Amino acid sequence: MINRRKFLKLSAITAPLIAAKKSIANGLEGTTKPIVVSTWDSGMAVNAAAWKILASKGRALDAVEAGAIFMENEMNCCVGLGGYPDRDGIVTLDSCIMDEHANCGAVAGLERIKHPVSVARKVMENTPHVILVGAGAQQFAVENGFVLESTELSADAKKAYAEWLKKSEYKPVINIENKKANGPFAPNFFDDGTPNHDTMGLVAMDANNNLSGAVTTSGMAFKLHGRVGDSPIIGAGLFVDNEIGAATSSGTGEEVIRICGTHLVVEFMRQGLSPEMACKKAVERIVKRDRKKAKELQVGFLALNKKGQYGAYAIQKGFVFSVKSGFENKIYESKFLIR
Repeated sequence: MINRRKFLKLSAITAPLIAAKKSIANGLEGTTKPIVVSTWDSGMAVNAAAWKILASKGRALDAVEAGAIFMENEMNCCVGLGGYPDRDGIVTLDSCIMDEHANCGAVAGLERIKHPVSVARKVMENTPHVILVGAGAQQFAVENGFVLESTELSADAKKAYAEWLKKSEYKPVINIENKKANGPFAPNFFDDGTPNHDTMGLVAMDANNNLSGAVTTSGMAFKLHGRVGDSPIIGAGLFVDNEIGAATSSGTGEEVIRICGTHLVVEFMRQGLSPEMACKKAVERIVKRDRKKAKELQVGFLALNKKGQYGAYAIQKGFVFSVKSGFENKIYESKFLIR
């Protein structure tokens, strides 16, 4: 099974990378703008796509959409149509986007559409709604010019799914009316120790000091069909308050949803906490609820405030994030609470 931490070849990135041994709460004086921060080391290439717009004094909203589209175009395990399927062998995509005016749009359980983040933006701009799901989201996408793609799994996804079927002994949709149990469920971690959930979330501030954010994912591999995590939920996987800051998350979405995680991070920043400390407080909220359970899962938060300061915190070691501004282009390891 491929390492979900390395699903982009970083050697393709020409900018210099400096990996820190631990994360920092950068203490830059004044405002660092423009700037974009994103989850995981794969965020370096995502940031580069967003930076093309930010460096030209473009809008943060356009930048985060461009970054998310870049990742959706990559054939990897975790984002886009190349991602791992649910337990019935179907790839379903979740995405959301939010701008500086608290306008937001989202899609969940979307099938056969290459760029869910752009569909989410269409929901935001062309409807009075915030979120569309399943067949309705797909219908809306087609009506707005998006093309239905093939249902065939990518080579990596097909291989991983076949192995999972053997191990779980799951038989999709056979005598479904007679089933007395709902399992097997998706594992929190794979056999190689990597968490089963690598979302691409990014938040940015443009030259006009305005914030926006976007999230895109294929969700938890081998999930129950119809499962939706935190990624498309405003206030869970993403939240933007243009007066205070923005936050995104990656990890076991159910735990983020329970505490309205990114909204909580922004509220902690409103109280005066740094982005890193705000993320830490949110992580502590998850762990306090069920410390035993927390040892068996991963959640990481990433935040950016109006001063251009950023920070992250995770339950366990392993969460990293990427930063691009006029001053730096780096990957940082997040601090963590347990293990």
